[in-house]
Order: sequence, then C-alpha cells, then structure tokens
Amino acid sequence: MNLKPKQKAWVDAAAAAGYPAGSVVGYPEIDAICASMGGVTRPWWLINNKNYRAGRGKFLVPDCAAPLAVAFRPGASAAPPMAAPAAPVAPVAVAPPEMVTLAKASGMNGSAIPGKFANYVPFGYFKDVETIISSRIFYPIFVTGLSGNGKTLMVEQACAKAKREMFRVNITIETDEDDLLGGFRLHDGETVWFDGPVVEAMRRGAVLLLDEVDLASNKIMALQPVLEGKPILLKKINEIVAPAPGFTIIATANTKGKGSEDGRFIGTNILNEAFLERFPITMEQEYPSVAVEKKIVKKELISAGREDDEFATKLVDWADTIRKTFYDGGCDEVIATRRLVHIAKAYGIFGDRMKAVTYCLNRFDAETKASFMDLYTKFDENVGDGSDEAEAADAAPADTPSDDLTPF
Repeated sequence: MNLKPKQKAWVDAAAAAGYPAGSVVGYPEIDAICASMGGVTRPWWLINNKNYRAGRGKFLVPDCAAPLAVAFRPGASAAPPMAAPAAPVAPVAVAPPEMVTLAKASGMNGSAIPGKFANYVPFGYFKDVETIISSRIFYPIFVTGLSGNGKTLMVEQACAKAKREMFRVNITIETDEDDLLGGFRLHDGETVWFDGPVVEAMRRGAVLLLDEVDLASNKIMALQPVLEGKPILLKKINEIVAPAPGFTIIATANTKGKGSEDGRFIGTNILNEAFLERFPITMEQEYPSVAVEKKIVKKELISAGREDDEFATKLVDWADTIRKTFYDGGCDEVIATRRLVHIAKAYGIFGDRMKAVTYCLNRFDAETKASFMDLYTKFDENVGDGSDEAEAADAAPADTPSDDLTPF
C-alpha cells in the first residue's frame, strides 16, 4: 500500500527495532519505536485503522509494498489468502477509499509554572496549601469562601513558590467532558486529538485547579476516577491515561457545593454528593486580617505610584467595619480585598481618593453605594470638603447636557 513519507519512516523504524512488516506490536513496542525516532507522537494512522488491528491493544506493522487486505486476527503472521476467481474476469477500476489519518497534538508549549506576584502577602491557609503541593502527594482539597478573598491567587502563588506546574480550568455550566479531557480539533487541515487540561495535568504530574467548581453541571462527574487518583479512559481514542507522580487537584468555590440560598452567587449549583465526598478536606477561606490587608493595600498603592499609608489604613478599617456589619446581618454587601485593590489602582491613576472610591463603588446599587460612601467619609475626614465632593462628581455621568454644547 502507499504510505506517506512519515508513515513509511515509522514502518522502517519498526523494522530496525526488530518488528518487520507482519509483526504484531502493542503500545509498549509502539512507544519504544517512537522514542527511537526522537520522541515522535504515536502513529494514530495505524492505531485508528481497523485493518491493522490484531486484537485488543495489538496492531500489525504494515507492509509498504503489499496491498491493503482485510483486518488481521491475533496469531496471524500474514494476510489470509484470497480465493481465486472461477473464471478470468475483466479488471474493474475501483477508486481506493480515502484514508483518514488521526494525529495527536499538544496545545501546551513550555512550562506551566505560575509566575510569582510581587505584591502577594501570604495569609490564611497558604502554608497548608503549599505543604500539600510540595509533598507531591495526591490529595484533593476544596477551598470555599466569599468572592474576592484570594482563594485562586493563594493556590497560584503556592504553586509558584513550590515551582510546580498548574493548570487552571474555569468551570461554567457549559463545561463538559470534551473541555476537560480533550477532543478532536481541526489542525493544519487534519483532524487532530488534543488533550484537555485535565489530561495534560495528569500526564505532567501537575496541579489541576478547578476554579469556581460550584458552577458546574452534572457533566463534572466525568472526573470521578480522576478525583480518586486512578487512570482514566479516553474513550474517543481508546487510550488509558494514568496520573504521573505529583498530580493533585484543588477546587475553589464561593459555596460548599450546596447552592446559594441568598442569591448572592447566581448560577452556583448543588453538586453531587459523591463528587464532593472525593475531596478529603475543605478549607474555609476568610478575608485577611486587618494587619495583613493593610500590607496588601500598601503594596498596591506603592505599585500604583501613590504610596499613602494613611489612605491604606482608612480603606482597610472602612472595609472591616462593613464586613462586621454584614456578618451581623446589617447589610447585604461587603467590600472584598479585591475591591480594595481596585480602589488602590484607581487612586494611582487619578490621584484623588474620593474619585477612586466613587468609581469603584459604582458597581453597587444606589442605596448600598450611598451607605458605603457616607461611612467612608466618616473614616476619611479629608474627603468631606466641597472641593473633593466636586471632584468626585466627575465620577458620575451628568443628568442633563450642558447648555453651552453646540448642536451638530
């Protein structure tokens, strides 16, 4: 049969490795042949062609010069003889069927180790997460907590410190098995299998971060064997992938997988109990302490070119008071650590406290915004004069157009 140059090169390498045409090989022999060629990908054109199958996980090395016959069976050393016709017949020109070649590719190039964030201040469960990651033991953990308190950043920076590769998957209601494990994609005119982030992490012994996992549908149950640290079958390519040493899983969520009764986290779902039970421990992440949060805000202000320790202190004390009121049931919203970082950066851009606070509070409803603004003016007396209020007014759109605008 006619083989492409790369296919013929693989057959020649197989012969050089002691597996001439007609030999039956399995995955270990195929991988050894690929390694002898410098680590090329498996010959999916051979593995996925039923005419070359010699049994479960066994394949026949083709003969470049022989025509393609029928599928071989285990124990057969050559193609079965074809019955001779009873009488000579005129040859009929038959177009050979087009062969579909399935290749395999990787979407990952280079290292997946996260970069270190200079402004990060460790707090909460950081040390414990780092210990688990550094141990290289398979030990899934579930991290839950309110939005903006540094759950994802904690995992990322723990991996950066431990110099461990991390694959982050942001889960949504639409996330399915194809997104997680992989699928066929069109690449350079060919149908190519690409590993998904879960399989990439398993092969490389990396940390798999399932971010916002409580947004998932029941399709997340495809990860059940993965959460047990066991191999998983990729049904579409009939390959079993076992996790490499060091592989582990960390999931983050705003809830504990039981849904959000107060409606604060719209879209979160009740996760299957069997799924949740596969996480040995759950860490309840809180907002950082006042002292730690002041360090975070001060670093952000310095990075923004507006070092201002007084402003950092007032912001953190203001946010802490709001959170205490929230926990006591006095309000329905909180100022997250992430929101304070946003204010610090806005201050770096505009150089005005009131404008920075106003812009960053505009995301709340009018009543909540007014309440938070009023409370902030009690913490920062420097923004209570008329000039600051006038400047802050620039942060809100005008109700009516100015009289001096010239119509077009």
